[in-house]
Amino acid sequence: MNEVQECEFTESKEDILEEVMNEYGKEVLYIAYSYVKDHSLAEDIAQEVFVRFYQRYDSFRGDSSLKTWIIRIAINQSKDHLKKWETRKLLFTNKLSEWIQESRISCPESQTIHKEMGRELDTRLLSLPIKYREVLFLFYYEELKITEIAECLEININTAKTRLKTGKEKLQKMYPKGVHHDG
Repeated sequence: MNEVQECEFTESKEDILEEVMNEYGKEVLYIAYSYVKDHSLAEDIAQEVFVRFYQRYDSFRGDSSLKTWIIRIAINQSKDHLKKWETRKLLFTNKLSEWIQESRISCPESQTIHKEMGRELDTRLLSLPIKYREVLFLFYYEELKITEIAECLEININTAKTRLKTGKEKLQKMYPKGVHHDG
């Protein structure tokens, strides 16, 4: 978000936080949800992400884009949470699926069909191991480039490419042969 970086001298830290929350709030929530698979926990993590952003904004060097930096914070907060709650079973809700579909579909007639297909895809995506799920999520839902994904996840570019390819293959294997699916 270049406006945020350009306005840092004229806006207060609170104003910048508000802009960043408005710009990246849903993405942060989606990322957190993709890790914890629980809407209320994802909301808590998203709040932690923005608290951390507020506390550390002055230390942002601009080596990466602001979006990449915030996504990195969201990934780290989500992973930290999972480390704390490794043995706890988390419940899956369809709220994320509904939000994603609502934001992508503009034609009311096709919403029902796309919602059902989206729920099925989201359920299968969320059943993948985290290392594949996070790359697929960042690539398809956040529309990040491989280089940005590697930077966010702090992995080698070739590792990101391999995980994306393997994740796609694992997802495709979940669909019966002869059934048409996109992606």
